[in-house]
Amino acid sequence: MAAVDTVAVTGPAPGPAAPSLLRRVLRDRVGAAACAVVLLFLLLALAAPLVAALYGRNPVEHYGQNTPGLLSDGGLPVLPNGGISGEFWFGLEPGLGRDVLTQLLYGIRTSLLIAFAAAAVTTTLGVLAGVAVGYLGGIADRLFGFLANVLLAFPTLLLLLALSPVIQSRLVDPGAAEPEWMQFLVLILVFSAFGWIPLALSLRATVRSLRERDFVQSARAQGASRFHIVVHELLPNVRSQLIVHATMAVPTFVASEAALSFLGVGVTEPVPDWGRMISRGSEVFQADPTYLVFPGAALLVFVLAFNLLGDAVRDALDPRRAR
Repeated sequence: MAAVDTVAVTGPAPGPAAPSLLRRVLRDRVGAAACAVVLLFLLLALAAPLVAALYGRNPVEHYGQNTPGLLSDGGLPVLPNGGISGEFWFGLEPGLGRDVLTQLLYGIRTSLLIAFAAAAVTTTLGVLAGVAVGYLGGIADRLFGFLANVLLAFPTLLLLLALSPVIQSRLVDPGAAEPEWMQFLVLILVFSAFGWIPLALSLRATVRSLRERDFVQSARAQGASRFHIVVHELLPNVRSQLIVHATMAVPTFVASEAALSFLGVGVTEPVPDWGRMISRGSEVFQADPTYLVFPGAALLVFVLAFNLLGDAVRDALDPRRAR
């Protein structure tokens, strides 16, 4: 229900409220299990400093190099299974001898910070562009369609690989050390440059359909402003799309960030990162396969759980689903 002055204008019912949506997601066993796994990862990310303090290790100290007998002359853990012991529960990193468990915990924080920030930016840009051009139509709609098709024609991964060092070189003075926040900012900017287009195209199509509906025409006939129509009539009816997009975008950005770090253009030392751990693990896999297992399994489980959660959210918001 929306109001223009004193006259009520009725539009399609908005999507389900958050408590109702959560209950419907949890009714699905797969969705409930995925939600539990995602919440566990979020909790571990938030509590990483506390867990590290209780565990007595940190992700940057070179334990293997500082303590004799932990690493061989070749830099590999002396103990079997990657150096797993009562002191180092997930073993040691080959070469530098850092603790694997704390590297994993802080790696969650790295991935989630970049993914959530990129998802927020792309969702905002997608909403602004998609709703605006969908409602305005005309020349704005045609120009946007052309721009979107041009951007989608570019090979995204190659552009990400090319743009990351270019942006870094523009933002950091030659010879100066690159601050950690700069690495995060560059990745967020690179992901945001292309990640908003699919959502904008989807919202554009939806809004083009909604703008011809009776409730929008009624609001327009009663003198409602464009701002009022967009905010009070159109946005509530695309809320479900926004929720699903944001939920599905996070695992995509987590995997993309890990891929760039694996290729050497993402997050660099000494910031803990799953992609860089997987890259290092692939180098020493034959001599120490255990080191590759932990970051690989963590990335697989997290991305799979978030994708399954996104599917459950999409099903819960589907108006055609049997209640």
